Amino acid sequence: MGARIEENKPANAGDINLRVQRAMPRTFTNLLTHCIFSTKGREALIDPSMRVELHAYLGGIVREIGGTALGVNSMPDHVHMLFSLPPAVALSEAMRLIKANSSKWVHERWPERPTFAWQLGFGAFSVSKSSVPQVLKYIENQKEHHRKTTFQEEFLNFLRRHEVEFDERYIWN
Repeated sequence: MGARIEENKPANAGDINLRVQRAMPRTFTNLLTHCIFSTKGREALIDPSMRVELHAYLGGIVREIGGTALGVNSMPDHVHMLFSLPPAVALSEAMRLIKANSSKWVHERWPERPTFAWQLGFGAFSVSKSSVPQVLKYIENQKEHHRKTTFQEEFLNFLRRHEVEFDERYIWN
């Protein structure tokens, strides 16, 4: 279940605190980002019964801030998203909105999950337009991929492959 987002369920616009400019005249972009973020402590907090609604809600938040979610999928302990954002929305602000609003929504939708939370931080990797089909396939095939690889191994591989400098002592806290 997951990946390609054909029609996102609208996020509740009242929940999203937008302080971003909607348009920048004469500015044209197509910046695609593959974001990966985990649950707090990498605990298995994303239950199969909530996955479909959570994916739609995450995509809806992206749409509410003027972006386009191309793919969303998750494992019990982390999420992969491929999206584009408008030029006036900083990636860090988008991720703050995505994580804060979806966490609040999970608590309201499933009050029996009071410990649900996202880990601080995220990984974000630029994607070329020509690589979108491969990235979407990767996002779709998370279940098969994680039969062989842990989330921690996957994330470290992404950092290395994209030549992101890091100190492993600070990744998992």
